[in-house]
Amino acid sequence: MSMTTETNVINMAEIFGSNVFNDSVMRTVLPKAIYKSLRKTIEEGIPLDPQVAEVVASAMKDWAISKGATHFTHWFQPLTGVTAEKHDSFISPTLDGRVIMEFSGKELIKGEPDASSFPSGGLRATFEARGYTAWDCTSPAFVKDGSLYIPTAFASYTGEALDKKTPLLRSMDALNRQALRVLRALGNTTTNKVTTTVGPEQEYFLIDKKLFDQRLDLMLTGRTLFGAKPPKGQDLEDHYFGQIKDRIAAYMSDLDSELWKLGVSAKTKHNEVAPAQHELAPIFTTTNIATDHNQLTMETMKKVALRHGLVCLLHEKPFAGVNGSGKHNNWSMGTDDGQNLLEPGKTPHENTQFLLFLTAIIKAVDIYADLLRASAASPGNDHRLGANEAPPAIISIFLGDQLTDILEQIEKTGGATSSKARGKIELGTASLPFLFKDTTDRNRTSPFAFTGNKFEFRMVGSSQSVAQCNFTLNTAVAEILSQIADRLEKTEDILAETYSIILEIIQNHKRIIFNGNGYCDEWVEEAAQRGLANTRTTVDAIAAINAEKNKTLMSKHGVLSRVEMESRTEIQYEIYVKTINIEGLTAVEIAKRQLLPACINFKADLASSITSIEGVGGDTDVEKELFGKVNVAMKSLYANIAKLEKAIETAANLHGDSKAQAEAYRDLVFAAMNELRADADVLETLVDADYWPLPTYSDLLFKV
Repeated sequence: MSMTTETNVINMAEIFGSNVFNDSVMRTVLPKAIYKSLRKTIEEGIPLDPQVAEVVASAMKDWAISKGATHFTHWFQPLTGVTAEKHDSFISPTLDGRVIMEFSGKELIKGEPDASSFPSGGLRATFEARGYTAWDCTSPAFVKDGSLYIPTAFASYTGEALDKKTPLLRSMDALNRQALRVLRALGNTTTNKVTTTVGPEQEYFLIDKKLFDQRLDLMLTGRTLFGAKPPKGQDLEDHYFGQIKDRIAAYMSDLDSELWKLGVSAKTKHNEVAPAQHELAPIFTTTNIATDHNQLTMETMKKVALRHGLVCLLHEKPFAGVNGSGKHNNWSMGTDDGQNLLEPGKTPHENTQFLLFLTAIIKAVDIYADLLRASAASPGNDHRLGANEAPPAIISIFLGDQLTDILEQIEKTGGATSSKARGKIELGTASLPFLFKDTTDRNRTSPFAFTGNKFEFRMVGSSQSVAQCNFTLNTAVAEILSQIADRLEKTEDILAETYSIILEIIQNHKRIIFNGNGYCDEWVEEAAQRGLANTRTTVDAIAAINAEKNKTLMSKHGVLSRVEMESRTEIQYEIYVKTINIEGLTAVEIAKRQLLPACINFKADLASSITSIEGVGGDTDVEKELFGKVNVAMKSLYANIAKLEKAIETAANLHGDSKAQAEAYRDLVFAAMNELRADADVLETLVDADYWPLPTYSDLLFKV
């Protein structure tokens, strides 16, 4: 039955946020005084009154039960890379053998999960098991799968952050404080709060579950450890923005509905460059809510895929030789009275406030480029960065011609008198309208590009939380704004001092600005001459977390203590080691138990065929040549299995020095895995398809 556009709009309006304890619901179910008190906590950071929490908890429980919930859970984001949850029912027994449904303010505010099995990086001993979850009232609770989900932070018994949300919330407070200082110095008396907003675009692959179940590597590691290049990949570029297949369209429609119920503003969906690859983009929202929503998006993507007989792959590079998946983190700053602080306006050369905040970000990215690079570091992302679909591992900023011209004018003359007009595009026929150009182009090769009124950080991997890149960016910008505020608060000539600051930043940090092609070899050479680091691997990037200037930055603004920074360094190394170890062991198992036996069977049957053909006087030159090629590749495969096993043993024995062990897994194990793969991929092209035990790239990418 077809539905009109009007019906679709009405249905969308009805379901959007229907499972969320949002502001609209709170206004309805909470007493007016309680609602106002809670809003003050959310908007102004005023401590939550325990009595308010009791009333909110009762109302939240009743609302959740009306939505079919029987349990509640404190939903948090430990340093495992995924979310965590422990479910408790609302029931409480009575003396007459019945139960009542209860949920207290204490249960809402604080939970006590067992923290012993979560990464702590040496912050606490294993036997010291207690940890606490604390209600984040700025991110709304929601009902999913029969439980009330309460977004929370997660901390150790001694108060250290054991999650990704706590430093994110701290960084938002830090940036708000410093941005307000700058705005007040510039004469702004109306703004009371500055928040960062984020819209993370999410890329992903969909493959058939029956094929997925035949690939141990996909099940255990999220990527294919073996697989020869298919005859057709993304060569024709016909998948990007192409017509969406019916099966995928049904999945996307189902996904949209589920996300809308949870208040996730899924906006855009389309095919991406690689076969079987797609993208979903939401509307901007406050950074901590956007982070929660992105976690929900990834979880929902996987769950909905199974309903459709599909599997959603979020690994950064599930298939070699085709585009990987990233997460474009669109970041901006706004005020509670409606200003976008990164909006250039029609005359950006006259917009002093914009230029000051713009150059503050330029300085922040230049000084803390290493920490920003570390925020996007992961074993999966090492496969992607620097490839033809992702930015290079060199941090640089794309500003576009107009803004670059303005900054160059300021550098030469101390001020800007004009800016390049946006211009318009004539399409050559009266039946088509002319189009006004945007302020900047969309530079696809830049890791940090200005795209109109926001910055797009394109380095983040598709499986990663956006929390770390955003608390890093927030804190770095907060530090530069604090330096600017210190100067502005001491001067009597605000305008002159403002332009002096802008000029100094341009002169000292223009090296980070690059509007060219980030993929070309010339840029690698030029970046080195500029003194910009090319940090190619996660192991190299992790060191920045423990660098003195970065520990000073985070501790100064109360985002992470020095001890917390040191612990996260250890955790990052540990995750890298475990990831590559699992991949190495999986590669050995597949090669030993699947590939080698298949090749032996094929080789035996081929030898039998040669004998039979020769027995009747037939020519076996082709068969013998094929036999020889298979034999050579098999010998190499067998030798490289042993080499990989030895590399894993060597690296595993280096426990006690996390950095050295991570380097060994990168230099020995990962290298040995690549050599083993090369042999296997050759054999895949030689062995009869009926013998080969793994679904091929052609199967995985095109049988969806």
